[in-house]
Amino acid sequence: MDEAVTAGKEKGFARFAKVRGNLRGALRLALDVALPPLCPSCREPLGDGTGLCAACWSKLSLIEPPYCARLGIPFVYDPGPGLLSMEAIANPPAYDRARAAVRYDDIARTLVHRFKYHDRLDLAPLMGRWMARAGHELLDGADALLPVPLHWRRQWARRFNQSAALANAISALSGVPVVHDALKRVRATHQQVGLSKADRAGNVQGAFRVPGEAKATVAGRRLVLVDDVLTSGATVDTCARALLRAGAAHADVLVFARVVPGGARTI
Repeated sequence: MDEAVTAGKEKGFARFAKVRGNLRGALRLALDVALPPLCPSCREPLGDGTGLCAACWSKLSLIEPPYCARLGIPFVYDPGPGLLSMEAIANPPAYDRARAAVRYDDIARTLVHRFKYHDRLDLAPLMGRWMARAGHELLDGADALLPVPLHWRRQWARRFNQSAALANAISALSGVPVVHDALKRVRATHQQVGLSKADRAGNVQGAFRVPGEAKATVAGRRLVLVDDVLTSGATVDTCARALLRAGAAHADVLVFARVVPGGARTI
């Protein structure tokens, strides 16, 4: 009975969110016509351009090889192909590989916050394009993209799932389909912001599961989890464990930005 009530609430929210999203998109289109485009980071006019202004683009820290083959953490020097970082050796995650487009620095933080908390859904195609480039090896041969789900109460408050918006943008570029209902957040969790690594892991323990009706969709498939930011990796690790328990063949992770140990601010 509880699951039926929850499912009804989720469907009602989905219909309401679709209508509200369409209205928001129409309003933003009208504003784009009336006002010149601005850099989403510094708010300076872009003229006829799109994306970031030249100054902000020069400050964005793209993650390029060499990096850890497992975690995607950039190396200071090239130690050779296939080598793992000390973090990956000491504490290997449940997922196979993680890739991120950029380091979580000041520019990336501004983009994520405006996208996530200020309804800047127009940033999803831009961020998704960078993610598709960074995760090309994960997308090659992948069966489906799975956005990290929000609990329905948080999605109601935020009005959209930023991970789903990014997954849709990546799908449009890569052709890999998005599966929205194969992974559920079954327990509301506290915000991860400000928690220690151990507390983050405890906060999301048992928070995700694959519904019984979705196990056939997951079993034997190569899946790519999509999220906006990877900090400790606790959330995507818990998601990957749920998928692997349900029979997934592989679970990889693709995010827009990741915190690089020793070199970036935390969130």
